[in-house]
Amino acid sequence: MSTMRRVRWRLMAAAVAGGVLLGGLPLLLPDPVAADFGSILVPPSWGHPLGTDQLGRDVAARLLAGARLTLGVTIVTVLLTGIAGTVVGLIAGYRAGRVARALPRLADLVASLPTILLGLLATVILGPGLTSVLIAVCLVGWTPFARQAYHLTVRESAQDHVDAARALGARPARVLARHIVPTIAGPLVAHACVRFAGTLLTVSGLSFLGLGVQPPTPEWGAMVAEGRPYLFGSPHLVLAPALAVVATATLATVLGRRLDRDR
Repeated sequence: MSTMRRVRWRLMAAAVAGGVLLGGLPLLLPDPVAADFGSILVPPSWGHPLGTDQLGRDVAARLLAGARLTLGVTIVTVLLTGIAGTVVGLIAGYRAGRVARALPRLADLVASLPTILLGLLATVILGPGLTSVLIAVCLVGWTPFARQAYHLTVRESAQDHVDAARALGARPARVLARHIVPTIAGPLVAHACVRFAGTLLTVSGLSFLGLGVQPPTPEWGAMVAEGRPYLFGSPHLVLAPALAVVATATLATVLGRRLDRDR
């Protein structure tokens, strides 16, 4: 079994294990939104592995419940931006002309827009919530995929097998689907893993600023914001969700680098 295939199997196994963990463990833990005023700010213990918060809610239960939301929004965002950016990059890289050459410039222009500012504008128009976060991140998030797909497509379009397919009369859609997309898929998947880390930090950051989901719904960035006033007396309120964000982003980045190196 090749190294690339082993990495793919490990990725699938990790995804299945993560799904089982996020789906099963919350059923064994207390209600993540139910307050217990008799157990306020309890430090980590056997009964509460990560302690409780200012309302007596179990931090471990909220962390796992928040993982569903935080990781789910991040995955959806990466998929949407990845598909949109890849399509733009493929078109711009394969077709010549002013419009095709203008697409990468458009991506550079959009990439210069600050995501936080877009999040604020979306919040003013739509109000705080997941919709505002998705709009803000997606408006900018497609640009790295577009640039990556553009450069890869330009490189592959100059290969002999692509020229041969054109000479035989293959249509552009067939050339892209049969000769270019399979070749650039590996680098794009690796790039998506790296972008997953950045998107996770952005989504959590927007929620930290109050632009995402609203209390009492658990979400990692929002949990960090809620725990700030109790940082010195009960640091577990901040450390647990913050370490979850950092660890997940680090693992995604390492996986992306590994896939890029082993392809």
